[in-house]
Amino acid sequence: MPTRNLITYNTLISSFSKSPQHAISSFKLFRELSWFDLKPNATTFTSLAHASGSIEDPFVGAGVHCRVLASGFYGNVHVKTSVLGMYSDCGDVESADRVFDETEERDSVAWNCMIFSYVRSGNFGNGLRMLNGMMRDGLLPNRFTFSIVLSACGRMGDWVRGRVIHAHVITSEMLVDNSLENALLDMYSSCDDLSSAVSVFESIEKPDLVSWNSLISGFSNSGEGEEAMGAFVRLKSLSQFEEMKPDEYTFVAIFSATAALPYIYYGKPLHAEVCKAGLEGSIFVGNTVVNMYFMNEDPCAALDIFRSIPEKDVVIWTEMIVGYSRLGEGELAIKYFSSMLEEGHKADTFSLCSALSSSADLAALRQGEMLHALVVKTGYEENMCVSGSLIDMYAKSGYLDRAFSLFHRIQNPDLKCWNSMIGGYGNHGDAERAFKLCSQMKRQGLDPDHVTYVSLLSACSHRGLVDRGRFYWFCMMSDGVIPGVKHYTCMVSLLSRTGLLKEAKEMIVNSPFGRKYPELWRILLSSCINFRDLDMGIYAAEQVLCLEPDDSPSHILLSNLYASIGRWDDAAEIRKKIRLLMLEKDPGLSWIDVKGIVNIFSADDESHQQADDCRNELFRLQANLKKWEISEIIINI
Repeated sequence: MPTRNLITYNTLISSFSKSPQHAISSFKLFRELSWFDLKPNATTFTSLAHASGSIEDPFVGAGVHCRVLASGFYGNVHVKTSVLGMYSDCGDVESADRVFDETEERDSVAWNCMIFSYVRSGNFGNGLRMLNGMMRDGLLPNRFTFSIVLSACGRMGDWVRGRVIHAHVITSEMLVDNSLENALLDMYSSCDDLSSAVSVFESIEKPDLVSWNSLISGFSNSGEGEEAMGAFVRLKSLSQFEEMKPDEYTFVAIFSATAALPYIYYGKPLHAEVCKAGLEGSIFVGNTVVNMYFMNEDPCAALDIFRSIPEKDVVIWTEMIVGYSRLGEGELAIKYFSSMLEEGHKADTFSLCSALSSSADLAALRQGEMLHALVVKTGYEENMCVSGSLIDMYAKSGYLDRAFSLFHRIQNPDLKCWNSMIGGYGNHGDAERAFKLCSQMKRQGLDPDHVTYVSLLSACSHRGLVDRGRFYWFCMMSDGVIPGVKHYTCMVSLLSRTGLLKEAKEMIVNSPFGRKYPELWRILLSSCINFRDLDMGIYAAEQVLCLEPDDSPSHILLSNLYASIGRWDDAAEIRKKIRLLMLEKDPGLSWIDVKGIVNIFSADDESHQQADDCRNELFRLQANLKKWEISEIIINI
């Protein structure tokens, strides 16, 4: 261009300032002004402030602010408002607040900038107070203002204020566009008011994809999976006639909504839709698909999805770790955690908690100690969730002194931390300490949950404390905690072990789990052997075998029951039946961690590479024991 003036430069600077990818070019053009002896004006600085906000760099923005002050344009309302908006976009609330206080003539743009700044930083209360101040100054909120504050109400879960703002929208008689209607829809969905959300959605003349996504997300957040699926089907039917096809956000919302539902009817057909839409390589969608398959206990399918994604982020690695940990595959969870670190990803709180949980379930103390070192190195030791997982790992590994040391350092332990300590003491025989900790927890203002009562009832069962167990059962009912199968298992075990077989039977019969969980009857059957109660034992065995006719442990227990009272013929008959059914009691497993490798052993298993070495070492120990016994006999003679 042969002749360049300030107008042409301002036009280019303004154009580049609107795009984060090209905003840096605005500053290069600004530097050229001095080459042609051109002085920047208010329009120039307004565009430079926008460019700083586009790249969200507060240091560059502070430099622009200084040039504005030096050039004498700070008194210009438009320039000052642009500087305010720049600090707001950069997330520098303190600087934005200072510029706002220095602004005498505040228009709706200035107020919106401050409201947006507070809401973006999570300070929702100040954002709503700014709205009140704006209205007291006589300025009417516009659509952008209402959209911001509705977002704040949704994120706060403040349904009451959200409805008040909705009333302001109605009484203002402004022309409502899709963005404001979507903000209303999202607010009601976030506040779990699905009826109002659906009402808003139905009132939208032409709902766009954002509207559909907000509706499906609302159903998902409220656990209404089938309703979410219905909305998705409606959207799919519309996409045949309109250019509005489900995108990544749609699939993420619908997979989250239906993950816990049978995947043969929901998850797999949706996965097919993802492939048809060409989104099978999307990491965003892949995370939810992996979670869906793990929720339906299909780790093989989850692994296939994981392998098909070319560029994996820490989220999908964490999904694999959490998924395997949830299924009790602790070794695989730790393996994927190690692989994630080897790939260069940094561990976050979710992956660390899952890896620690797997170490706790495996009682792999050495692995847990290494994870503890990583927690300290990454600075997550102050995180409450990670601290609770560390306490749980040490407690389950039997190192209660370490667990208590960590627990003692936490200023305000949450319920997970208290439960880990109570469960640790209870499972290792120190019931009284567990009871004292529960009392201390209540004094701190925390109410026991279902996990707490499982730990307390388990402690009572281990020690045979019937009266204390009945007391905690009564407390659980009084607190409104609905007993699950684990609670009934603890109580049946407690009553059965102490000889209260009839009471244990009545509890199983009156529970909602007696016809679903044979292990309750199996516990009773096992205790009948100790107390030689044939009638009760036969009744318990009938209940188990009615649910699982080929249950080998129950056949073996019934045989042992007959043998305990000397009915050898009946015991032999049961043993014959076991052999005819070709049933075997599942072998127990034992494992040991040697130099980071977990070695697993079971009865009659010769598959281990060092089985011969282990057997030879056992023979050596047996020989040494015999020599010691002979030496003791000689000394005593």
